[in-house]
Amino acid sequence: MGQQGDEIGREERQRLLLDAVVTMAADLSLDGVLQRIVAIAGELVDARYAALGVLSVAPDRRLRTFVHHGMPPGLVAEIGHLPRGHGVLGLLIDDPEPLRLHDINEHAAAYGFPDHHPPMSSFLGVPVRIRDRVFGNLYLTEKVGGDDFTVADEEIVVALAAAAGVAIENARLYDEASRRQRWLAATAEITALLTAGRSGVDELQTIADRAREVAGADVAWILTGQDRSSLMLRATSGVEPDPEAMRGLPLERSLAGVVVDTGSPVAVEDIATDPRALDMSQIFGWPSLGPAVVVPLRSGEQVDGALALAWSRERAEEYYTLDPALPAGFAQHATLVLQIVRAREDRERLAMLEDRDRIGRELHDVVIQRLFAVGLGLQGTSRLVERPDVVSRLDQAVDDLDATIRDIRRSIFALASTDASHDIQAEVTRLVDRAAGTLKFRPTLEFEGPVRTLVGGDLAPDVLAVLGEALSNASRHADARSVGVLLSAGTDVVLRVTDDGRGLDESVPESGLRNMRERAEHRGGTFVVESVLGEGTSVTWSVPAS
Repeated sequence: MGQQGDEIGREERQRLLLDAVVTMAADLSLDGVLQRIVAIAGELVDARYAALGVLSVAPDRRLRTFVHHGMPPGLVAEIGHLPRGHGVLGLLIDDPEPLRLHDINEHAAAYGFPDHHPPMSSFLGVPVRIRDRVFGNLYLTEKVGGDDFTVADEEIVVALAAAAGVAIENARLYDEASRRQRWLAATAEITALLTAGRSGVDELQTIADRAREVAGADVAWILTGQDRSSLMLRATSGVEPDPEAMRGLPLERSLAGVVVDTGSPVAVEDIATDPRALDMSQIFGWPSLGPAVVVPLRSGEQVDGALALAWSRERAEEYYTLDPALPAGFAQHATLVLQIVRAREDRERLAMLEDRDRIGRELHDVVIQRLFAVGLGLQGTSRLVERPDVVSRLDQAVDDLDATIRDIRRSIFALASTDASHDIQAEVTRLVDRAAGTLKFRPTLEFEGPVRTLVGGDLAPDVLAVLGEALSNASRHADARSVGVLLSAGTDVVLRVTDDGRGLDESVPESGLRNMRERAEHRGGTFVVESVLGEGTSVTWSVPAS
């Protein structure tokens, strides 16, 4: 009867094993496959507790995931941290061969159990392989009835592990295909968004945000430039940007510098220790970063910058499972889209400039000549009039016409001299549009005077930096319902930002305000802050026009 019972048990196990293979093959979710493997393994050999430890792909090869079965959730919460692969569990990591023990506690490598952990004695461990690589290990303990695990138990679990390897490989291939699909979808989204021509869209910021999201990275940033000396940090995602610090970075000594020189992606396991890398976390106070991937923004043979993705050390697994070709392809496509968008904008600017040129010619050739003729006529008429009050009025009319002619000529000059690549009004508008995303409303914006003419390439960076700081302060500290921006140009260039927020507390650090004041003083100007608690704040930055 005993032998007949063993045969019946073996046949039942074979049936369970076949059912397991079928059910595992039907699930393409990796998490679902792992949970199913663990539950089936425990049932096959009557183990009270079963677990599957998934090995990290990082160099340390410890456990990155521990899928368990048999412990109630409350007990798991009391135990706390899941095993990382020390003690007996680590034996199978270092020597991936089946292991059976009468009492796990008596083994020389026993590491001990944490508080609240249930007692365990009998043990069976079997590696799970995918082709010739160990994916993880099956751990089974506490055989029901207090017996030891048998050779038959080991054989059936080894068979299950072989089938599990196939199911896991299928699930991983499906997961990789899904990951590639997400990158392709992101590429399509970027293409649609950037080519839609929506106002207020920051193209580089959008690319950085989408790349970080799809890669599962903690931080992403974009640098532009065709060589080390011209590199500039243009967008950050996952962290608050600091425009002032971004301008002073020594980017020629960075991984991005390597990428623009070679035109090839660069991957490092620790950005803090790699001698070629610039550790942004130390410069900006970002979260501590470990592994990073930097890919070129390439269009044909030309490299226009780099896209960087970085992860914290706790989430390094995302880095090790990422194929660098995916973000590289995304970046290359995004660069091509940007070139198409830029070309379209150039055509639109050219059409605008041609229209301005036509308007300028018409103003000069028609309007000014007519006004000049009217002025001459009035001057001639004044000589025929004897009443002093009438003569005075005619002279005033002539002066007004002369002033109007000067204003028109100034407008013509502004139309003709506008440099589309350094359009201060467009840059200011872009900053205001970007602030709307943080404030949840768009600040009002006004321009007065020949702003494009008087705010030149030397002054524009200071104006933009002060505006960015003022808008950042309003969004972070003011709790305002409305914000107004006025940029005027005349004898002085004046930038005024007002809000109706809670006002400035005297205890608030003045680092940002100090930067704005120093910029004004450096140019021989002034910086005035007017604030009333509960009513709002007004900052006025004024410098002589250059």
